[in-house]
Amino acid sequence: MFYDYHTHTSFSDDSDTPMIAMLEGACKKGLTEICITDHYDPGYPDNMYPFDLPFDEYMATLADYQKQFKGRLSIKRGIEIGIQHHQLDKCSAAANSHDYDYIIGSFHCALGEPLYEGHFFDNKTVKESFLDYYRYMYDNLKVYKDYCNLGHMNIVARYSGGSPAFNEYSDYCETILKMIIQDGKGIELNTSSFKYKMETTCPSEDILRLYRSLGGEISSIGSDAHDPDRIADHFDYATEYLKSLGFKYITAFTKKKPEFIKL
Repeated sequence: MFYDYHTHTSFSDDSDTPMIAMLEGACKKGLTEICITDHYDPGYPDNMYPFDLPFDEYMATLADYQKQFKGRLSIKRGIEIGIQHHQLDKCSAAANSHDYDYIIGSFHCALGEPLYEGHFFDNKTVKESFLDYYRYMYDNLKVYKDYCNLGHMNIVARYSGGSPAFNEYSDYCETILKMIIQDGKGIELNTSSFKYKMETTCPSEDILRLYRSLGGEISSIGSDAHDPDRIADHFDYATEYLKSLGFKYITAFTKKKPEFIKL
C-alpha cells in the first residue's frame, strides 16, 4: 500500500516523461494512489526552465486519466508551487485557480537566486546560507498559506556542500514547524535524498523528530520522481523510518483535506 505524493511529468520543464508513462509505471510498482504534482514556479530566474504550467490542459489531462485508470490506480490532482516573496500573488492565484487535491509549497529559490546554481551560497559560510534560507522560508510562510504540505524542507542541504550543526539553525526550524502545525499544514518526507546522495534524509532526522515532538502529524511521502524508475523509490525504508520516529500515519489528500492512513 503505497501513496506517492510528489511526482512530475512532461508538464514540468525538467521532465520528459509523458503522464501516461508515469501512471503506467505507478501501476507496475503496485501503487495504490499517486498524486501528480507538476511544477509551477513563477518568476523562476532561469529562462531555460520557466516552470510555467498550462493549467487548463494539465487539469483536463488529469481528469481524462482519472477515468481511464479508474479501478487500477487512484490519481490525485496536485501541483508543486515554487514560493518566492515577489511572486506570492501569482502563487495564490494558481493555488486557487482549479480544484486541486493537493498542493506542495516548495522553495527552489531564496532571495531571488535558484539554489541549484550555487549563487545563493556566494560569499557566505554554510551556516550563513542555512540561516538565510530558513529566514527566507519563515518570512514567506508568515503570509503565504495556499499549500497543503511543505516540500523537501531542507533542500538547501542538497546544494550547500555541507551542513552546520542542527543547533545552529534549529530555532528557525522550530518557529517554522510550529507555524505549519498551527496553520493546519504538514511536511513531506522526500525520498529524492537517495537519488542525490544527500548526507541526510529530506527533511533531516533532526527536523522530522522536532516536527513530531511539537505535535506534527500531517506527513506525506513523495519520491519527487521525474521518470517511472524513481516512483516510490525507497518507500519501504521511508515508512519504517517514519514509524521509528514516532509517526503513526501518512496522509493522503482529497480537495486539500488530509486523510490519515495508519502506518
